[in-house]
Amino acid sequence: MRNVFTWLLVIALAPAALAQKITLSGKVIDKETKEPLPFATLGIKDKSIGTITNLQGEFDFHIPADLRNDLFMLSMLGYKPFSAPVWTLMDTKPLVIEVEKSTLMLNEVTVADSLRGGEILMIALSRIEQNYPMQPYLMDGFYRDLKKVGGTYISLLEAAVKIYDEDYSEPRNKYKLRERVALQEVRRSIGYASRFTSYFDQDNLLEDLLLHNSVRYRHFPLEELFYESLTREKDTEYNNQQVFVISYSRDYRLRVYVEKSNYAIIHVEFESTLEEPLTKKRGMESRFVRLKRVIDFKPFLGKYYLNYLTVDSNVNWYDIRTKELKFETELNQSLLINEVVPNTIRRVPATEKMRNYGLQYQDQPYNKAFWDNYNVIKESPLDRKILQDLERHGPLEKQFKNQEF
Repeated sequence: MRNVFTWLLVIALAPAALAQKITLSGKVIDKETKEPLPFATLGIKDKSIGTITNLQGEFDFHIPADLRNDLFMLSMLGYKPFSAPVWTLMDTKPLVIEVEKSTLMLNEVTVADSLRGGEILMIALSRIEQNYPMQPYLMDGFYRDLKKVGGTYISLLEAAVKIYDEDYSEPRNKYKLRERVALQEVRRSIGYASRFTSYFDQDNLLEDLLLHNSVRYRHFPLEELFYESLTREKDTEYNNQQVFVISYSRDYRLRVYVEKSNYAIIHVEFESTLEEPLTKKRGMESRFVRLKRVIDFKPFLGKYYLNYLTVDSNVNWYDIRTKELKFETELNQSLLINEVVPNTIRRVPATEKMRNYGLQYQDQPYNKAFWDNYNVIKESPLDRKILQDLERHGPLEKQFKNQEF
């Protein structure tokens, strides 16, 4: 299966309608430099379905045929938006979309625009309940995690999920999951039976990933010194809207993008490389060495919803006695939201709620027909490297069929 481990997005269509789709395949590049643009957001105007480009700016976007006359939309931070009727792009082969960098320059400092970085972020945090959903909503999403040991990928797990949440009100406990998640389908490689997987967290990694949404869970520091240390960088643009850019670079790196018109936080990048001791196991001790997090939001019907969330974490294992490095581990996690149902009366019943232990232990048979009908993010060279590593134990399709323990 050529794109079996590529990031996938759920399209909520009945099986009988799956054949009635339009597929736009193409590439998004910078108009001036011709460089590919990864993580550009693609969608249909006034609809909540969408996908994103891969690391090479490539995409396959499967669209219901009844939307052929609707407007295809492309947006990316720092670039002018692109739009065109779907039907006008259908016969363009190869389809290469060139987008222009925003020419927006930092406004001259005036009384009306003299806010400092810390002041901008404080206003943005105070307006979360204005800018994010305060009525129940449901999201269809795709979860993926990849585990790597010593530079080699050893296991892959993918899951289709439905995520229900009441609203974006501030939780009493910022480290307890508020969303309710229903597991639709799971598939995993044989590497999940590897002895090395025990050196990774055995909890429900999807639940852990959702807790990384720093806007939803208000994980920004409260100390005044933090806000005084924030720097306001040159403004940028997103969907023809001016955007503040705020950064912090002391003991970790943080960059926050805030729309000027409403102070909505639309994108967050965080990276920490501080070494911290973690656990001990089998004569070894582990140390956390790196965490990188990206949170992206997209507007729909006047509110901002999660678009994608990625977290990469690195942990090294050392001999307790000699302190010698024995091996390095890396966990790559992604959650991609493909469709949003706002103001929903549809909930995730308690009987369907995902169990709170590791996804790899939540036994479900491999449903090939279901996965064959998923919208995929186009394969990239990185994915081919992952495939090569994972298929040391045989074709992934065969591993998925034999995934029961």
